[in-house]
Amino acid sequence: MLQLKTCLKTFLTHIEIERGLSPNTVDAYRRDCERFLGDLAKKNHGENPPTEKDISDFLVAERQRERGDASIQRSLSALRTFLKFLVREGLLDEDPARNIETPRKGKYLPNVLEEEAVTRLLDAVVEHPSRHPMRDCALLELLYASGLRVSEACGLRERDLRPDLGIIKCTGKGSRERVVPTSRTCMEAIDAYRQRERPALLNGRDTELLFLSRGGRKLGREVVAAMIRKYSLLAGLPGRITPHTLRHSFATHLLRGGADLRIVQEILGHVNVETTEIYTHIEKSELKKLHTEFHPRG
Repeated sequence: MLQLKTCLKTFLTHIEIERGLSPNTVDAYRRDCERFLGDLAKKNHGENPPTEKDISDFLVAERQRERGDASIQRSLSALRTFLKFLVREGLLDEDPARNIETPRKGKYLPNVLEEEAVTRLLDAVVEHPSRHPMRDCALLELLYASGLRVSEACGLRERDLRPDLGIIKCTGKGSRERVVPTSRTCMEAIDAYRQRERPALLNGRDTELLFLSRGGRKLGREVVAAMIRKYSLLAGLPGRITPHTLRHSFATHLLRGGADLRIVQEILGHVNVETTEIYTHIEKSELKKLHTEFHPRG
């Protein structure tokens, strides 16, 4: 009998230790595969090997869960990697996903807030204070002022901040480090949080993490998403607003202000083979100068 849950644990250890995938990627693979195993359990599948129909049914269920095209593609990619691992380990005779076509990804314009809407969102943090309003204010200011991914913001350490230079060091996809500029308003909000709220959130713990939960642990991405959802409703903003919405807005507002596309790509950490050479010659001082000149809250 094939113990899929046990196999999944072995697979996750394999991709983390032997393949060296980042913790965020491993966690994403875990969630995707667990949803698949959960769907199998609901079908009373028992411990029988998964079939091609099971994969197809899973993709249909993902669509019914209102997951986007990119998320469904990633789910299938994670599942394929898991199933190929089982075949290599001799736990499956054949890969049931081998004939499944990857769903096409539609072309959608990113959801972008206008500058006035961003101001309303940030004002909602002050007008409707939570238990930790300074932390929330500093985090939202940072997501918009520097365009960080939510995982990058949650992983920041105190030593990553350089208030004197107006820059922050962050670790992005593929464990690539980069330096990004931020605004004076953002640095002031972070400083207020560090001085007046963070000591209480530490709760006796010894950690360099900048943004903490009320238990003194790393702030989760889901918590940040829920936070932004709450404040967007309080601000009366329509549509689904996520941490990535602030990242899209950051980039759009810079480009609208006249910033060079290549520089915005470096700030965002969108590095590829064709553009890496160009980015290595851009001085960080130039990034800060352009950020101050073009960003509406610079």
